[in-house]
Amino acid sequence: MIFLGILVSFAAQAEQRAQPGLPILFDARERLPKPDLSSLVRLRFLTTVDFPPFNFSDQSGKLSGFHVDLVREVCDELGVADKCQIQALPFEELQAALAASQGDAVIAGLAVTPELRQRFAFSRPYLELPARFVRNLHATLEGTTASALAGKPVGIVRNTAHEAMLAAFFPAIKPVPFDSKEALLAAVKEGKVDAIFADGLQLSFWVASPAAEKCCDLFDGPYLSPQFLGEGMTIMLRQQDADLTAAINHALATLSRNGRLQEIYLRYFPYGLY
Repeated sequence: MIFLGILVSFAAQAEQRAQPGLPILFDARERLPKPDLSSLVRLRFLTTVDFPPFNFSDQSGKLSGFHVDLVREVCDELGVADKCQIQALPFEELQAALAASQGDAVIAGLAVTPELRQRFAFSRPYLELPARFVRNLHATLEGTTASALAGKPVGIVRNTAHEAMLAAFFPAIKPVPFDSKEALLAAVKEGKVDAIFADGLQLSFWVASPAAEKCCDLFDGPYLSPQFLGEGMTIMLRQQDADLTAAINHALATLSRNGRLQEIYLRYFPYGLY
């Protein structure tokens, strides 16, 4: 599996790099209540198998990934590990399955939208996906921050949130639009642009992959913006399940503060997103 090979490559590189920390999204002074779930018969999480490294089938066909490990930790923290189940469905079936009570929570990287908030409840974010620059290592840049890219050609995919974010955050940079992610990556690899600006998750894996041929590296950042990039990764639940939502928020906050969330993050992102 391509992803597993890249992950091994990341792990080897991570031994020689300082491990980046995972931003804590919960206020240390805030105490979230832990509702009693002793009457819960079972807790069913729904996910997919096509969103590595968050959720995927490993070489033996076993459901694996960041989200799968996070579910196990949440269930342990809530004392309901023996009642927890996790099931994979096609992405397009997740909302209907949750609404029909075929599961109790969805953890699959589903973006929070105003329309979904009218129908479902969401946990607090547990991970934000940043935007990042990637620079061509042969490009001449004077400095190690984004200001070194002022006036330089920087590629983006047209009509995306990252294009709008680049214009808002870095008006001095010269944007060069491309029609696809593939064209964007090819352009920076071939030196047609000095750098590119896009999703940090995809870029962090690409720079360490054989496809990049060691042409490039992450540059400055990360850059986070709820306005352009959304609220972050959350767990979606039914609106009537207020106690379960509160319990999951309690578990996520605890895992964030005690370092267990950081451990899972480094397991799947040894190169780092931040």
